[in-house]
Amino acid sequence: MNFVIDNQWISLEELEQVLSSGVKVELGDIAIEAINDCRNYLDQKMASGDHVIYGINTGFGSLCNTVVSNEDLGQLQKNLVLSHACGTGEEIDLSIVKRILLLKAIGLSKGNSGVQLVTVERLLHFYNNDILPVIYSQGSLGASGDLAPLAHMSLPLLGEGEVHYKGKRCSSAEMLKAEGLEPIELKSKEGLALLNGTQFMSSFMSYSVQAGRQIICNYTTIAAMSLEGFDGRLNPFQSNVNEIRNQAGQIEIAKAMYATLKDSELIQKEKVHVQDPYSFRCIPQVHGASWDAIEYAAQIVEREINAVTDNPTIFPDEDDVVSAGNFHGQPLAITMDFLAIALAELGSISERRIYILISGTRGLPAFLVAEPGLNSGFMIPQYTAASIVSQNKQLCTPASVDTIDSSNGQEDHVSMGANAATKLYRVVQNVYQIQGIELFAGSQALDFRRPGKSSDKVETLHANYRDLVSFVKTDGYMAELMHRSLDFVKNLR
Repeated sequence: MNFVIDNQWISLEELEQVLSSGVKVELGDIAIEAINDCRNYLDQKMASGDHVIYGINTGFGSLCNTVVSNEDLGQLQKNLVLSHACGTGEEIDLSIVKRILLLKAIGLSKGNSGVQLVTVERLLHFYNNDILPVIYSQGSLGASGDLAPLAHMSLPLLGEGEVHYKGKRCSSAEMLKAEGLEPIELKSKEGLALLNGTQFMSSFMSYSVQAGRQIICNYTTIAAMSLEGFDGRLNPFQSNVNEIRNQAGQIEIAKAMYATLKDSELIQKEKVHVQDPYSFRCIPQVHGASWDAIEYAAQIVEREINAVTDNPTIFPDEDDVVSAGNFHGQPLAITMDFLAIALAELGSISERRIYILISGTRGLPAFLVAEPGLNSGFMIPQYTAASIVSQNKQLCTPASVDTIDSSNGQEDHVSMGANAATKLYRVVQNVYQIQGIELFAGSQALDFRRPGKSSDKVETLHANYRDLVSFVKTDGYMAELMHRSLDFVKNLR
């Protein structure tokens, strides 16, 4: 059964289900009517010939007072797309491109953008058939929306630019011919509707929220395994001590950690030490703060994917066309900077647990290898994790506090949210790798506690991981094992 966009509220969970399931997406009757009504209203308004409306029959940015004749309105929109396709840098991941197509179609379906029905349907045709425009990572200021990357998204609608199609990169003209499609002839306002908007930012952000939720869920079992390997204590995860702090995330993490470990044979053993280092003892407080940040970010981006973020905004029932600033990415930019910090902190405390596990204390061999000296063991995986943590600190310098004038000062405050988005994406990938290294070390430490057993959940994780990565007896090619660990945690559910 297809997923129907019909101007309903779409939750992040529904969005992720649609993206992961591969289900086809189509417009419903309510959305089709809203799109057509708005387009008809705009056509009638322009036919009257006595209205000057920004971006519809004027130039753009600081050219907003330059009026364009009705005969040239279609060319104006095509020129806009071509001239704004100024992206550079690396190509973005194709999974993010697919999100952008879907989120742009959702935004345009609300009936406040003035696009043709065929334009939205073409975006969904691209989405449903994995026709993915080539989009670059650099070029957007995050206001007026994501102009450059969304211009690259829009080029194939016109038969311009390039796409990834049937396993290869080719010209859009070649793709349209193979699909039996004609280039779309843009009408007034359409180019601006396509280019304005926050879908580049919101695609990266929605992905990062989903990834953040997976990462923090993974860390419950992985950190529990590390705690068992280090012969740690259970009492910091009791409900009484965590509930009196009143922080929702802390309470949730403590509850999850306690439930994961309470039936462990190892955790019940009498301990000679009174307390554990902060990286173990303060898991509820640190992971919990990140949990709170992820859930806050989820609220912000869920609002955004259900929003209209292009400009001007059309209200047919009110006979009103408003030139405002819904394209400004500040709500996303600030929150993505916050989310990057929250995720980086998960990686930071994870690296500290790795460091402790290789320290040769509490009966574990130095560097988690039976013959240290002859073997370096897990010495350098910790170096790698430390290097990544340091890079994350650099990536967490906020983008949203910066702004640079553009368009001759007409656009005099921008969000830099696209830079926040691409930095956040790199932080996410980095934290996955740190998490993989902790699982690598934690599994090794747990094996040194044999024949003791942990809880069923930890033992299941350990057994599944050992199907992919064996116990390290002597030095070998560690990078390959770390890459396998990365793939494992990315696919852990």
